[in-house]
Amino acid sequence: MENFRGVKIVGVTNAKKLPTIAAPKGVPDYLPPQSPTFLQVRDTFAHQSHLAGYEHIELPVFEDTHLFARGVGESTDVVSKEMYTFADRGDRSVTLRPEGTAGVMRAVIEHNLDRGQLPVKLSYYGPFFRYERPQAGRYRQLQQVGVEAIGVDDPYLDAEVIALADASLRAIGLEGYRLELTSLGDESCRPAYREKLQEFLFKLPLDEATKERARINPLRVLDDKRPEVQEMTADAPLMVDHLSPESQQHFETLTGVLEDLGVAFTINPRLVRGLDYYTKSTFEFVHDGLGAQSGIGGGGRYDGLMAQLGGQELSGIGYALGVDRCLLALEAENKQFGRQTRVDVYGVAMGEDAKRALMPMLNTLRAAGIRCDMAFGDRGLKGAMKGADRAGAACALVVGDRELEQGVVAVKNLREHTQEMVEQHALVDYVQRLVAS
Repeated sequence: MENFRGVKIVGVTNAKKLPTIAAPKGVPDYLPPQSPTFLQVRDTFAHQSHLAGYEHIELPVFEDTHLFARGVGESTDVVSKEMYTFADRGDRSVTLRPEGTAGVMRAVIEHNLDRGQLPVKLSYYGPFFRYERPQAGRYRQLQQVGVEAIGVDDPYLDAEVIALADASLRAIGLEGYRLELTSLGDESCRPAYREKLQEFLFKLPLDEATKERARINPLRVLDDKRPEVQEMTADAPLMVDHLSPESQQHFETLTGVLEDLGVAFTINPRLVRGLDYYTKSTFEFVHDGLGAQSGIGGGGRYDGLMAQLGGQELSGIGYALGVDRCLLALEAENKQFGRQTRVDVYGVAMGEDAKRALMPMLNTLRAAGIRCDMAFGDRGLKGAMKGADRAGAACALVVGDRELEQGVVAVKNLREHTQEMVEQHALVDYVQRLVAS
């Protein structure tokens, strides 16, 4: 037998069982019962940014490859080893976004957002893609929520951004993390420090790949996690000891404002983020309960990035919080966040007429913001009530012929194990009070 496209259709009895298809390696699925927590963590982070006046920007999932090569830095592992890059049908090189800042900056320049009121305050969320070795907390498709504040070089803005990230983590109940902070200086002091650091590094017995890294971006060598390299660089000069007066004042103001805001931090002079564009304030949130992949978020200031991408000489600062890793951090602290139930109300109809009457009632409750489901199919009362329990509902609405005749609904309070007959016109108010209690 063939269909209209000429494709042969094989009957079920003759078909061989096909092998199952799994998700790509390093790409997690978020399924119930974890997926509601995933959504609530992500949405809470976004909500916190909106409280500070950051507006949503929806970014393309892929961009011109040159955007990341120029914006993130060709010496970084992200660009040199981890990007998903391919040629499209027009033979243009495009890349699945590995991070959000370069894309935000491209959009700001392209749509002239920097010509209006400054700072431009934007927030975003979604999946990002890096070809890394998968392990706990390190995925090839990672989920982040980020903010960017572009156009003003002000340590008070830096403090707002860092405090906002801290408030976001606290809003989901995390406590066992620490904020590490440093300054990477500015263009008036970084060149001299770069020479000093390279002079130190070139005297060490480094392997050829590390020597090349020291030539291109010597700060990246300080971020090397190999014990032998860490030992060799233990006495390396540090940026915080070679700041310009302006950068030093910027950093001191920032730390003072964070203290005023009650944001605890530790100064880590060896902190080096994995992207080349950072200057001045640089920070990372670390959770030791996650093992090797302990970073749950971070960011910093990027004063030269806009000009590097063809825009004005405007500064910016931002952060990204890892939703995946924050979920793991909640697990490490043995904490739950958000609603742990699927619905508030579960409808049980005894008969066809009851089902026809019950569905409009549930629609009315949903319109009032109450989560509702019902028993479908021909399930008996006992089986339907088991469904209500599994859904975590606060109450069950039972409707049969007798309830229809009397114009009422039997509302079973599944928390108190009580039941009330409620007139249909009073159902919304009654259920709202019951669910809120």
